[in-house]
Amino acid sequence: MSITEKRDFIAASTRPLPVPSLPQITLYQADEVTPLWLLTEADLVRERLAPPFWAFAWSGGQALARYVFDRPEIVSERRVLDLACGSGLVGIAAALNGAQSVICNDIDAYAETAVAMNAGLNGVDLTFTAGNLLDGDVPEVEVVLAGDIAYEKPMTAAMLTFLRRALVQGCEVWVGDPHRTYFPAEGFERCARYDIATNPDIEDSAVKPASVWRMIP
Repeated sequence: MSITEKRDFIAASTRPLPVPSLPQITLYQADEVTPLWLLTEADLVRERLAPPFWAFAWSGGQALARYVFDRPEIVSERRVLDLACGSGLVGIAAALNGAQSVICNDIDAYAETAVAMNAGLNGVDLTFTAGNLLDGDVPEVEVVLAGDIAYEKPMTAAMLTFLRRALVQGCEVWVGDPHRTYFPAEGFERCARYDIATNPDIEDSAVKPASVWRMIP
């Protein structure tokens, strides 16, 4: 599918909406009045679409983005990677708070287009790197931001291995997580806790607690 076709699909399937806990940021999001919201798992398989994580502002990412606004010094004038970026929410927050540069990365085929469209909505410039970074070299950045990385046990382990490697190479590593089962508190210090407004149809409640963690040696 071409970039134009992806843009058309995103524009037709979502709509620009403020992020619930960060209304200063607007993203193309699915909600109950957009076609993407109505697709079932069977529909996604039939249309050969991966689950559209890029179409939602997940609670861990919202918490991490809020922390960036509360503590802009963690990204200001620094080179930042938004790992498993989805919509690009966290990377957009970093760019709005003075990051020198922001690389967004995701494996989803639609994420690059969604990130570009969301960056345009918010007047920021982001660079996108496609593909799986976890087995490769850590990009030349100073800060790694990662929201909602603990959905599944194998993926969580792979993410944590990459993040630990980034820490050893001198990066600061920050993670936003809504207390999911596979996220280990060991090796991290909690820096903030937020009550995040979410949609109970995609999370499990209208308000979800989420924490921001800093990886420590």
